[in-house]
Amino acid sequence: MSTGREIRLVEEDDGWWSAIDEETGVASQGPSRTEALANLDEAVEATREAAEADTDAPEPDAPWFDE
Repeated sequence: MSTGREIRLVEEDDGWWSAIDEETGVASQGPSRTEALANLDEAVEATREAAEADTDAPEPDAPWFDE
């Protein structure tokens, strides 16, 4: 069953995987594709819960968010 989500998976130079939900802009990572996707699901859910509760979403701490 498809959820209709568009997700980009990127294998980083260090062998870890980044997973980005294109619709929400939420990203996560993990040492394997499976773990990166599982972490992404958790991050998307936490972001949705924060939006529904009208609280701030967790601050990103991944290196690609550094300014």
